Amino acid sequence: MSPTRHRVAALHGKISIHEVLETVIALDTAAHDFYLKLAPKISKRIRYLVEELAAEEEQHIRKFKELATRPDLVEVIKTEIECNCDDSQFSDALHMPDLGEHPDDQDVLHFALGREQMAMEHYTELALKTPPGPIRDLFIYLRDEETRHKIDLEKKYYELVHRGGGV
Repeated sequence: MSPTRHRVAALHGKISIHEVLETVIALDTAAHDFYLKLAPKISKRIRYLVEELAAEEEQHIRKFKELATRPDLVEVIKTEIECNCDDSQFSDALHMPDLGEHPDDQDVLHFALGREQMAMEHYTELALKTPPGPIRDLFIYLRDEETRHKIDLEKKYYELVHRGGGV
């Protein structure tokens, strides 16, 4: 079992916030790497979106790592929370699709939309389960950020699909 798959499997039952942070870092790292590798293969009209997604994942990773190492949060991240995250939510996060050498813009946007939806739901669940404080605040912030990303991607998807490629 890969370390990432093991971390995702651990997201059931009682787990520490530290384990949650490690898992989210691993998932965001996988997404970051995927988007970086994808960017040079896609059309220029949506490349900037994929580059923005990679940068956002990198920002999330940095925030989670900072929280995981803050001396004032050592006790907080030991706190166990109940997490019943569904493995199916993470299948796209763990198994990045092979979109080929020249991915279709619509396929890229469809994948990114699904990933934003999964992240939004995941951060909502974690915010509900985490005690009040800076970690919960981060989960709420990221949930809201993912919601904004999803809305922006939906607009681009609509433009591409329904307006004939006006991305």
